[in-house]
Amino acid sequence: MPGKISLLKKRIIFSCVVAAAASFAFSDDLFQLSKNLDIFASVYKTLNINYVDDINSTKLMRTGIDAMLEDLDPYTEYVPESDIEDYRMKYVSTHYGGIGASILSRDGKVIISEPYQGFPAQKADVRAGDELLQINGVTLKDKTSEEVSNLLKGSRGTPLKLLINRPGETTPITKNIVREEITQPNVPYYGMLANNIGYIKLDKFLENSAQEVKDALTELKKNNLNGLVLDLRYNGGGILQEAVKIINLFVPKDVLVVTQKGRNAEKSISYKTFAEPLEPNLPLTVLVNNRSASASEILAGSLQDLDRAVIIGQRSFGKGLVQQTFNLPYNTLVKVTIAKYYTPSGRCIQALDYTHRNPDGDVEKVADSLISEYKTSDGRSVYDGSGIYPDIYVKPRMLSPIAQTLITRYLIFDYATSFRNAHTGIAPAKTFRLSDADYANFVNYLSNKDYNYSTRTEKLLTDLQTEATKEHKLEDIKSEFEALKHKVFYSKKNDLTQFKPEIKQLLENEIVSRYYFQKGRMENSFANDTELKTATDILTDKTRLAAILKGEGAYKTIGKPGEAITASTGGGD
Repeated sequence: MPGKISLLKKRIIFSCVVAAAASFAFSDDLFQLSKNLDIFASVYKTLNINYVDDINSTKLMRTGIDAMLEDLDPYTEYVPESDIEDYRMKYVSTHYGGIGASILSRDGKVIISEPYQGFPAQKADVRAGDELLQINGVTLKDKTSEEVSNLLKGSRGTPLKLLINRPGETTPITKNIVREEITQPNVPYYGMLANNIGYIKLDKFLENSAQEVKDALTELKKNNLNGLVLDLRYNGGGILQEAVKIINLFVPKDVLVVTQKGRNAEKSISYKTFAEPLEPNLPLTVLVNNRSASASEILAGSLQDLDRAVIIGQRSFGKGLVQQTFNLPYNTLVKVTIAKYYTPSGRCIQALDYTHRNPDGDVEKVADSLISEYKTSDGRSVYDGSGIYPDIYVKPRMLSPIAQTLITRYLIFDYATSFRNAHTGIAPAKTFRLSDADYANFVNYLSNKDYNYSTRTEKLLTDLQTEATKEHKLEDIKSEFEALKHKVFYSKKNDLTQFKPEIKQLLENEIVSRYYFQKGRMENSFANDTELKTATDILTDKTRLAAILKGEGAYKTIGKPGEAITASTGGGD
């Protein structure tokens, strides 16, 4: 008994020492916090009282806050009261009052880039390519896109008077529009592909995104689905809980799908599926690319770890961080990175290490040597540290220099505008194709336009000339160099012919959007979508699908950084 009492006393003393140490550490931390806040406030006060010129105190404080947060990661940010509405639209809500159109600034002009189908701008026949001159009598010259956007937005039911300049028209056009509540859906498109394969495009994970996916899936199920393609390409993420709900549509109840771990124990949470799934056995593929991030990676990574879906495309962005918004005084807020998230296998796919910056402040990717191997439910190898590696890699489409130039100089955009003004209608989006005569018309349209550009070969020749001049070798190779330049120039003149199929596809897609809007743009792109074709081929071949998910034989498809992915499409990222 005395021995037991002695042991108990030792435990009590040890606990008291630990508590005292923790209390001291906590007190010391509070002292440092108080000390630094006092210093910061004193500097701020001293500057306000003594600086030689007038000080904008609000701007000064904002600069100080931004500089403080800049040392962390780019996702931790302060949002002043003036930016609250834009923040909520970007990260939380899909609703706002307005006319339903996107705009762009170009050469000092404000241009309608895309009206949204079914909303006030489109119903009033405001078209892509129209130049906005005035809004309610306010001239838009020298105004930024943000200022114009704020003029267009407002309460539902309020009127707007637009003065626009339409290419091909001799006088400005007046449009009287009434603002409506604009809803930008998380699911902009869903529909059926060949062989009873369903397709859902998910753009973002804002509020109600899971319900939108569920509603789309419910509608598609009426067609006796043989499989589903969930497209997360260019989806930058959003609300984590929405991703969990979407996973739950395909995964049984009470399965761990993601875990977040933070320095604050209260921020460490495990998320499990909470309901019976809508489609636990439906063959499923997920499309990702290097712009698929955050919640997209949670969804794709979880379905991959649980061997529930085949992931197709390119390596995803690599954002394994979770943010939470905190309200601050005076209707301001701060968004803080509170945790890292981990997929069911235990991997974190965060690609950049913001904690250990270089002396110059740069951030490096996680080194290949630090990347670890994990296992899916059925034992396939997956890896942490650098995004989600697809089960099947598809080489991304790379545009030719001439195609890039025609896009960035808005020449394809402008030709589509002139085409729309000259043609009242076209074939359905899925089947519309430009004729050779139309393409010849486009080439003629470019005859007086500036689309000069440098090919990669020309850039290499310029580098060769620079190095040869430095080494005094240019005279020795001058005749060969000039002959090569001439050949490259002649080849470049034929680029409109050589890259005709690629340029035609871009033209067709832009022209289709003038008649059938975003839905039509998507449907028109299906015919040339390599990732989508790969997905439908796999869903049609159930034996191959099952083999990939089990990692059998040739279908050990996950490639570690630097290794080739061995699926039938080959290649690596």
